[in-house]
Amino acid sequence: MAKKEKRFLKTYSQGTVDVIEILVDQETGVNYLFRSNGYAGGMTPLLDREGRPVLTTVLEEKE
Repeated sequence: MAKKEKRFLKTYSQGTVDVIEILVDQETGVNYLFRSNGYAGGMTPLLDREGRPVLTTVLEEKE
C-alpha cells in the first residue's frame, strides 16, 4: 500500500498548554489558525486585513 501524504503542514507553533499553530492545507494553500488550551480547541481560516484567506503557494513535487 502506498504511503499517504499528510494534507496539512504545520508552519508555526507556539506554546505547550496554551497552543497556537498555523497549518497549511497542501491541496489548496489556505492557511488555518489552530488554538488549543487544555481539552478545548478550535480552528479557523487565517484572514488578511481585507478578510480574504491567507494563501501559501503550494509546490507540487515531481517524481
